[in-house]
Amino acid sequence: MFGNNQQEMLLKMQKAMEESKRKLEEIRVSGDAGGGLIRVEFDGNRKLISLEINTSLNDIEKEDLEDLLAVAIAKALEAVEVVNEQTMSTSAMNFLPKF
Repeated sequence: MFGNNQQEMLLKMQKAMEESKRKLEEIRVSGDAGGGLIRVEFDGNRKLISLEINTSLNDIEKEDLEDLLAVAIAKALEAVEVVNEQTMSTSAMNFLPKF
């Protein structure tokens, strides 16, 4: 189906994508809410690394905690998307023909 050149190119692309994923594992992106009451951290592959609640659970209403968690997670995931897209795009650009 593919010639040797095409197979080599596919293997190189696969290795480059795997390397990009390894790099993304090392990248940390965080999001917070409530002036730092809630802080979450993800790696570049969107894996949750840590979740901090910097207040006593007795001092915050359940609904407020849920809202703050949603905001912090959304902020972090938005930033992760940017990092992830940049890293994967850079990797893919190495395989596009140069004009």
